[in-house]
Amino acid sequence: MAINTTWSVSNMTHVDADGGVILAYWSLVAASDAGGGETATEGGKNRFTYDASSSDYIAYASLKESDVLGWIFEANKEGDETADEYKARIEAERTAKVQAQIDRAATQATGVPW
Repeated sequence: MAINTTWSVSNMTHVDADGGVILAYWSLVAASDAGGGETATEGGKNRFTYDASSSDYIAYASLKESDVLGWIFEANKEGDETADEYKARIEAERTAKVQAQIDRAATQATGVPW
């Protein structure tokens, strides 16, 4: 049994004139592959400002999901946490929630006694 995590960007708002992204909606789903339907999610939206003249600017038409997820990880980190540490922390929290659901299911049963 494994718990898999999947990050995704479901929608973005961008400026037509230069392709700059100003808003991204994202989610993380942690799910057990054991077949019990156990899941835990995290999601949100981030607003971005951009400089189209910057050397690291990527216009909407050239973006990959991994680019936007990188921005999201960077935008949501806390304190001196790195973007990778933020990603790992949120994945660990959601994985723990799924594991707790699996553990509860293993000690509970449904039905009637007659």
